[in-house]
Amino acid sequence: MTRKVPRKLFFVNIRLFLMEVLIIFVTIVFLMAKQAEFYGADLVKESDHYIGWYLLYWGIAVFAAVSVITFMRYFFIDRPIKQLSMATMQVASGDFSIRLKPYPLSSKSGYINVMYQDFNKMVEELSSIEILKNDFVSNLSHEIKTPLAVIQSYTTLLRNPGLSPLQNTEYANTICNATEQLTSLVTNVLRLSKLESQSILPVAKPYDVCRQLSDCVMAFADRLEEKQIEFSADMEDSALVIADESIMEIVWNNLLSNAIKFTERGGKIILTQHSDQDSVTVSVEDNGCGMDGATIKHIFEKFYQGNTVHAQEGYGLGLALSARIVALSDGDIRVASEPGKGSVFTVQLKKQT
Repeated sequence: MTRKVPRKLFFVNIRLFLMEVLIIFVTIVFLMAKQAEFYGADLVKESDHYIGWYLLYWGIAVFAAVSVITFMRYFFIDRPIKQLSMATMQVASGDFSIRLKPYPLSSKSGYINVMYQDFNKMVEELSSIEILKNDFVSNLSHEIKTPLAVIQSYTTLLRNPGLSPLQNTEYANTICNATEQLTSLVTNVLRLSKLESQSILPVAKPYDVCRQLSDCVMAFADRLEEKQIEFSADMEDSALVIADESIMEIVWNNLLSNAIKFTERGGKIILTQHSDQDSVTVSVEDNGCGMDGATIKHIFEKFYQGNTVHAQEGYGLGLALSARIVALSDGDIRVASEPGKGSVFTVQLKKQT
């Protein structure tokens, strides 16, 4: 396939060259005929012996002019376009290492070098996507393998006929927990995949976010009480936002769940909501372990877990899923944190006016 392109360009150039010669030569003959018509046949007859040299002169001039034009077109247009075409074929075959150097016969701001720069940016983005895809597959395989290994191990232990009823119950509960974790992982992966591919799109409608936040907090009442966490909320009675209520619930549940997870027993969590003229802002603040700058930089990436102490309690998909949902809702999510001082996750959504 790569050999056909230069051959095609060669024949195209030959055809263009011959057409240009023919057009210019026909134009000259036409002008000479008009000249004879204007000056009369007698004058043309007197200059018969010059016509041959006249035609030869213009034939050479036409050939030279067209040759220069063809030469310039090849070096300034055809050759760089051919390089771009060959590089594009390499990318199409899966080679994302190809980069085009600036074309020496074009200025830095010339359209050829601008195309080369855009091509290099495109390949760089495609290369990043390929790396992310490979990392995603690798991480997903590892995360799925962990609960499957637990299920396999404890299923093998359950085959032992000498187990006590207490051991049977303990092993069965461990298998059940691993199954729930695996189900949660697959569910979140499917949700994230569908949101990123936009096979499902949020249906934004006005709804009361304060009521939704209250319902989400009530769902975590047992976990808050279990860890003896002091929880406080500062919210308006009602605030209407424009978003998809069903998937925004995932965001609030993830933020509250993470705050509880990373807050020590007896810690404190503050839920804040306020409105301005155009938006509604919700913040979830905890006084847990906090994060450093390197962790914050990657916190919304798939499978990233900055704190490995709690790695067994999740798979690093919650915040990536939340960030995607907020982005699709035309909102904004950000985090402020310091090691040892806790974190504040803030979500801003459009307000119903």
